[in-house]
Amino acid sequence: MDLNFTKEEIAFRDEARHFFRTAIPESIRAKVAEGEGLTRDDMITAQRILNARGWATPNWPVEWGGQDWSPVQVYLYQDEMQQANCPSPIAFNTSMVGPVIAQFGNEEMKRRFLPATANADIFWCQGFSEPGSGSDLASLRTKAERKGDKYIVNGQKIWTTLAQYADWIFCLVRTDPAAKQQEGISFLLIDMKTPGITVRPIVTMDGGREVNEVFFDNVEVPAENLVGRENKGWDYAKFLLGNERTGIARVGNSKAKIARIKELAALEFAGEQPLIQNARFLEKLAAVEVELKALEMTQLRVVSDERKLEKGKQNPASSILKLKGSVIQQQLTELLMEVVGPYVMPYQREFDGKNEPIVGPEYATEAAPMYFNYRKVSIYGGSNEIQRNIIAKAILGL
Repeated sequence: MDLNFTKEEIAFRDEARHFFRTAIPESIRAKVAEGEGLTRDDMITAQRILNARGWATPNWPVEWGGQDWSPVQVYLYQDEMQQANCPSPIAFNTSMVGPVIAQFGNEEMKRRFLPATANADIFWCQGFSEPGSGSDLASLRTKAERKGDKYIVNGQKIWTTLAQYADWIFCLVRTDPAAKQQEGISFLLIDMKTPGITVRPIVTMDGGREVNEVFFDNVEVPAENLVGRENKGWDYAKFLLGNERTGIARVGNSKAKIARIKELAALEFAGEQPLIQNARFLEKLAAVEVELKALEMTQLRVVSDERKLEKGKQNPASSILKLKGSVIQQQLTELLMEVVGPYVMPYQREFDGKNEPIVGPEYATEAAPMYFNYRKVSIYGGSNEIQRNIIAKAILGL
C-alpha cells in the first residue's frame, strides 16, 4: 500500500489550501479558530463561496453539483478545509437531506430543493430524536396522518440542532402505527413557517443555544413533500446516517487545534517560563500529536481501501476513525483548558442582566464552552460504545 500522494493529488491539495485560506473571509475563519460560535449569516456566507466554486456538495451526483473526486481528493479537501479553520458546508444541507433527496426524491423534488439546498438558500435542520426515542430511534411517536393531499403532523422532536436558524426541517414521522417499528416510518420535508410549529430553546451547559425542542400541533404538510415512498423512511434514514459519518474523525480540525494550543501556550507562563517550554505540558501535547499522526495514517489506509469497496458501501474501519477521532478532539479541549488555567472559570459574560467584566485574556473565554460542547462528539454520529460493538463484530469477528 502506497500512502504517498501523486503529483496530481499534491497539486489538488495546494489548490485547496490556497482557496480555503484566501476565499473565506478571515473574520469567519478567526471565529472558528477561537471557538467562537458562528452566526447564521457566517455559515451561509461560507457555504455560498464554496458553492460558487462547486465545492459545497462534492459528495452529490455530478448532475446536481457534485464532484467526481477520488477518495484521496475527498480526504485532502476535508483536511485542508479543517486546517484552514474554514467552516464546513452546513451538514444538514450537504451531508444529510441533500444526498437523500438526490437519491430518493422525484425529479420535481430534486429541481425544487437541491440547488437551493446547495446554495444555502434553504437552511435545514434535522427532526429525528424525540424525548423517548434517541438511540432507539425506531420507537419514535411523532405521527403523520394522510388526509387527502396533506399529512397532519403531531408530536415532538428534541435536540434539534440550529432549529432557530432553519427554514425547513426534514423529519422521520410514523405513518403506519400498526406496522413494525421500522416499517411504519416515512421521511417528510416540512416548512418551519407552517402554522402549528413551535421551537423552544434548550440552553446547554456551555451557556449556548445550539439545540432545541420542536413541537408539531396539527401541522399541515403537502403530500408532495414526502420523500420516496410512504413507510420507507427508515431506509432513507440509514442512507443519511452513512453520509453523516463521513469525515467525522476531523483530523484536520485537530491539527488546527494543536496549532492554536501551541500559539496560546507561548503566551501563558508556568513559573518563569512560557508554558510551551514546560516539560510536563510538552509531554502531554506530544502524546496527543503522536495519537493524531497514527489516526491520520489509519485514515489514509481507509481512504486507500475505499478504492476497492463497492460504491456507497460503508467501510467498518470508519468506526475506528470516529472512535479515536472523538477521543483526540476531547483531549485537545482539555489541553486548552490547561493552557488558560484559572482564567477558564469566568466564561459566562452575563450576570443578572449585566455584562460581567472579563478576567484574564479574551482568548480564555471560549475554552470552557468548547470543553463542555465537545463532550457531545463521543455521542453523535453513533456513540463510541456503538462503534466498539461495530469494531468487535465487523473487524475482529467477535
